[in-house]
Amino acid sequence: MMSSYIRDGAEIYRRSFQMIRAEADLDGLDPVLERTVVRMIHASGMVDLAADVAASTGFGRAATAALQAGAPIFCDTSMVAAGVTRSRLPAGNDVVCTLGDPRVAELATGLDTTRTAAAIELWRDRLAGAVVVVGNAPTALFRLLEILEEDGVDGPAVVIGVPVGFVGALESKLALAAHPAVAEHLVVRGRRGGSAIAAAAVNALASAAE
Repeated sequence: MMSSYIRDGAEIYRRSFQMIRAEADLDGLDPVLERTVVRMIHASGMVDLAADVAASTGFGRAATAALQAGAPIFCDTSMVAAGVTRSRLPAGNDVVCTLGDPRVAELATGLDTTRTAAAIELWRDRLAGAVVVVGNAPTALFRLLEILEEDGVDGPAVVIGVPVGFVGALESKLALAAHPAVAEHLVVRGRRGGSAIAAAAVNALASAAE
């Protein structure tokens, strides 16, 4: 016979966040970064993720200000974009993923790179002050950093760089953290990352409500 289980969605959320805060080491995190890390753990089930999350000093403040000002949210994949809860967004922010644009395949061929990296070429006109979220492809994060090195390109307000994988994931995040053109950033050190974690970070930054 099936055992009893909790069916109340709000209670499941409440207990989940309570358990995360009891088990994770969140000491020293400012309130915005704390709730961001809690949601990232909730999305991944990995309490030890807290030790690998690193952010620039002004990340939380810059990200919340950008979202409240209506900044667009650029996502490297449709999975990241789909995970952003629109009802949490404070200013009806556009959530943009250009991976499915018909121009991307030709761009990828011309640049000799992945489609995910090529799709970022279509962000150029709206990058200034935006929130950029890379949750899957290291090549996309590397390409973003290359674009930001070009003359006349104004950078985003913040970059959430949490690509996942074995080839280039660690290295792309190290490059982001060290890049002079990116003032504020958040990364998950090492190989871990992914769409769910990336979207969870945006959702936490978009609203303080749990």
